[in-house]
Amino acid sequence: MPYIQANTNGRLHPATEPSLAPLNRGFLYGDAIYEVWRTYHGVIFAWEEHWARLRASAAALHLELPRTPAQILAEIRRTAAAYRAAAPAGDLYLRLQITRGGGPIGLDVALADRPDFVILAQACPRLTADQARAGLRLSVATSLRRNPAAALDPAWKTGNYLNNLLGLREARARGADEVVLLNLAGEVTEAAVSNVGFVRGGVFVTPPRSAGILGGITRGLVLAGIAAAAGVAAREENVRPEDFGGMDECLLLSTTKDIVPVAAIDGAAFRVGPDTVTARIKAAFADYARAYAEGRAEWRVE
Repeated sequence: MPYIQANTNGRLHPATEPSLAPLNRGFLYGDAIYEVWRTYHGVIFAWEEHWARLRASAAALHLELPRTPAQILAEIRRTAAAYRAAAPAGDLYLRLQITRGGGPIGLDVALADRPDFVILAQACPRLTADQARAGLRLSVATSLRRNPAAALDPAWKTGNYLNNLLGLREARARGADEVVLLNLAGEVTEAAVSNVGFVRGGVFVTPPRSAGILGGITRGLVLAGIAAAAGVAAREENVRPEDFGGMDECLLLSTTKDIVPVAAIDGAAFRVGPDTVTARIKAAFADYARAYAEGRAEWRVE
């Protein structure tokens, strides 16, 4: 397994080394939140946007953040430096998980002692050359639906990912790379760890937040201006599986992989290649990330 650097409550150690007690509530109940950043050109990308989402998740769970943004940033820098001492260069994946802490066994949050944090640093995952060229293959989950916002809101980035995990397991069992999860109304929500977008008639279309999705940072940036920079109109719109045949292209949007072309969802095929709208959006995103890194020296970690 490639090396992963960990930082538990300020203590640096290999991620393979145990660091939290079995009574930690993140382990017992998934009573935790997390965020993932990545670097472009040595700079943490979209630091403020991810921190704002972390705070929103914490507020939703009535969970206290154990450090200020400046303190966490300092710990991320320490973790990244320790990783660099043990692993080669390249873009970094940086994961911060915060749990409510430990204490006696029981669901009552008053039993928790103090919040814990764990930071993980590793190489940012990459698509294979074939995946980047030919696109991913997706499959719609049929055995379950995305948990509704009235139950466990997908907008909260929590330590409970069983819904996503089981959906992905089903899709992988059919030979797909990723899953498409539907809500209770039969509308497209998102993939296991990515937002979903489509191109129809040259327009970028993505399901709205009200469909029951995580407010992805990459998705938000594309809607807010990156699509326009690529000369592409963008809008939110509910999408159903029966609409796939009318879509020209499909793409995934995520922090770690930015814009990923999709070749097919089950029997529906989509255009991929350098002359697509997806490729234009990806190029505009790369330009945005480069300019972002040039103007954010305060978030440089290497």
